Amino acid sequence: MGRQMSGKRGQDCHIQVPLGTLVYDADSGELIGDLTRPRQTLLVAKGGRRGLGNIHFKSSTNRTPRQSTPGTPGDQRRLRLELKLLADVGLLGLPNAGKSSLIRQISAARPRVADYPFTTLHPNLGVVRVDPMRSFVVADIPGVIEGAAEGAGLGIHFLKHLSRTRLLLHLVDIAPADGHDPIDDIRQIEGEISRWSAELATKPRWLILNKIDLLPPEAIEANCRILTERLNWEGKVFPVSALSGQGMQEMIHAIMNFLEVQDAQQGQIQECQ
Repeated sequence: MGRQMSGKRGQDCHIQVPLGTLVYDADSGELIGDLTRPRQTLLVAKGGRRGLGNIHFKSSTNRTPRQSTPGTPGDQRRLRLELKLLADVGLLGLPNAGKSSLIRQISAARPRVADYPFTTLHPNLGVVRVDPMRSFVVADIPGVIEGAAEGAGLGIHFLKHLSRTRLLLHLVDIAPADGHDPIDDIRQIEGEISRWSAELATKPRWLILNKIDLLPPEAIEANCRILTERLNWEGKVFPVSALSGQGMQEMIHAIMNFLEVQDAQQGQIQECQ
């Protein structure tokens, strides 16, 4: 046709997704990309080329061309989106171990807290500010129970959110109301994590012995020592009370220092590369 016409140029279609989204091809299972940076874009399907009118074929020797090209179809893809939260620290423990109370104590997050298990039904994120210029993000997931790796309970559905964390805090009720052994709780969680993901099982993990406000002062140190000796635990241990805040400042400063050391080491590795 006349008037120097060409095929219409289509507009890009942008879909906003949360930070931490993984994009898969639903048919092949291929991982197309991982959106981990603010304002990051990912091309998942390319549009077709527009058709060209005869004006594009005009030349000094072909003043009135009679040719054109049709447009081409764009890509079609079925996508599967999976969200993995971005957090520096992940909370791990049985239901009612005090994870939600702890994140409420150290951050502005306000998850539901009650005196019965399974009050947490979805992940919660909290920003912990050590001082005006230093902070880190904590992720709280529903409690993991025995048999979780085979699908029991809720926590197994959210363990993937801990895969991006750099440090796990394993919360344990040091004074169970029913009198059972806290060692059994620790071993139970360790077993479920190992069955679910070998990578997650090898992450740095600290033992957080919660609810020390229920013990007399003279019993706290003795109970902690006996428990760690029985476990042959060589990692860091923090006796705390998520209810009263006892021991929290020491814990969050240790976490911040740990993360800063990791950041420094990562920076040195990148400089060497």
